[in-house]
Amino acid sequence: MLRTRKIRWLSGTLVLLALLTLLLPSALLPQAEAAQTQTSGIDAVLVADVSNSMNTSDRDKISNEAMKMFIDMLPTVGDKVGIVAYTDQVEREKAMLEIQSDADKSNLKDFIDQLGRGPYTDISVGVAEAMNILNHGADPSHSPMIVLLADGNNDFNKSKGRTQAQSDADLAKAVKDAQAKGIPVYTIGLNADGKLNKNALADLAKQTGGKSFITDTPDDLPQILSEIFADHAKLNVVKLPSVTANGSYQEVTVNVPNDSVLEANISIMSSKPVQVQLTDPSGKSVNLNSKEAKLSTSKSYSLVKLLKPQEGDWKLRVKGAPKDSIDINLLFNYDLQLVTDPIKTKSYTKGDKIDLAARLENGGQPLQDNDLYADMKATLVVQDKDTGKTEQQPLKNTGSGFTGTFEVPDNHNYELIIRAEEDSFYRESTPIIVNAGGAGGSQAQPTTPATAKPFPWMPVILGVIALIVVAVGGWFLMGWLKRKNRGFVGQIIVEVRDENTGDKSYPQYKKLASFRGRFHLHQLLQLDPELKETEKYIFTPGNGDRLIIRNTAGGTLEKSGRAVDASSGVELKNGDRLSIPLQQADKTILIEYLV
Repeated sequence: MLRTRKIRWLSGTLVLLALLTLLLPSALLPQAEAAQTQTSGIDAVLVADVSNSMNTSDRDKISNEAMKMFIDMLPTVGDKVGIVAYTDQVEREKAMLEIQSDADKSNLKDFIDQLGRGPYTDISVGVAEAMNILNHGADPSHSPMIVLLADGNNDFNKSKGRTQAQSDADLAKAVKDAQAKGIPVYTIGLNADGKLNKNALADLAKQTGGKSFITDTPDDLPQILSEIFADHAKLNVVKLPSVTANGSYQEVTVNVPNDSVLEANISIMSSKPVQVQLTDPSGKSVNLNSKEAKLSTSKSYSLVKLLKPQEGDWKLRVKGAPKDSIDINLLFNYDLQLVTDPIKTKSYTKGDKIDLAARLENGGQPLQDNDLYADMKATLVVQDKDTGKTEQQPLKNTGSGFTGTFEVPDNHNYELIIRAEEDSFYRESTPIIVNAGGAGGSQAQPTTPATAKPFPWMPVILGVIALIVVAVGGWFLMGWLKRKNRGFVGQIIVEVRDENTGDKSYPQYKKLASFRGRFHLHQLLQLDPELKETEKYIFTPGNGDRLIIRNTAGGTLEKSGRAVDASSGVELKNGDRLSIPLQQADKTILIEYLV
């Protein structure tokens, strides 16, 4: 469709058309060479308040269990973890360790079990040291994060003369550093004694783009850690049925929806130890210390990790002490894209009908397992580009894709997006542009007949001029086409903050590989009419896996807490965050670019 429009636009001379035909194969990037987004590794620093006050606010040492469970949930190899235990000083710390084996995980968990308690507390000490560890030991290609486990209260040693103002200043400096480097701080508030300073922890998380959680029992850990992983590592959470133990094995079905699942974590939380058995979809018993699955245990949880699991229903059998409540969460990651069939490139008019078809693909190939479609629903989201009005209509699920028909309601221009979803995930297609003669429409321009007569007495001069024009035009054309067809890499995390309430929407992860040349922010916001002004924010690919955002209407936005002029373009690199305040709605768009 893009190629045809450009050919029509450049159809002034037969020479340039012939040249365009020769240049297009080298100018357009083949689909097979499109940049593929991959899940980034994680560089995490776990920060724990180990002051004496935690003897009451964290009686059961939930913080230790949380840190160990976090480590067990990480992939088998590749991620890096550091640990900071603080009071009003750093009591113990472990520099960033790259996990290469189960022994590395055991090393980290043994270190956590050895942590003691000490007097006084200064939260700025823990956060500042975490930033110091990341600044000196993080992998630039990884996605950094901090997980803080504390009650949010300070208790200074009066003999040292430390004040709250000094602590606040040091914390603000660490937060500013985290903001500048796109490092979120996730806080888990420990509240066994009811003295939690939840506002301080919530504010710390909010300032850095993390999330804040509160708990007084280990039972909450699977859900909290699953949400942290889902928010930071682009994973999906599925809640499985809880079990009330009766002293015998009880069975829970763990459905792996398709063969694109890369890894699944089954977290099992109970107040007393449980025994676990597992069978694969064929009914074969699975060794829980093998290449298929690994079992990690602690005093309050068990975690089963499935590695590249086979599609189908796995059977998890758990046996616990009678009347003990057993909570089970499933966290898995998979790679699916929603791809649409191209429509005819033409100028449409009111009443024309356009057949639409879309399907899921895995690794560039149609999904082989059609069972995944069974519970999915698809919707066509239509935006009238001339009026800004958005409507939706359901599409048919064929069992191997989605189909429907769009009837052009008026002589306007339209943008169509297909959205397919089920309980644990959704996917959106690349926008389809329909030109139907509306204002600003890009209809094909008729070729203007040549009126100038040739000059027989100057054929040589004209021939030379024509060759120069063709050569120069072809050179500029090739560069123009390459720019217009450049692909994108990475993904953008989008959140919408309501400035009246302070509430933020759940983060949406938008992969960029399907876009070509340019796209606008409104496309990432599901074409919400209330956010229509975001159409003026245009993204184009930059050099070296960078991304350029430009406000075509002029104005500023905030990057790392600083106002910058977006009219000439702002460059984003991996981990950069932007805040875009809207003028026509009391909302702020928060985006983070990840490669």
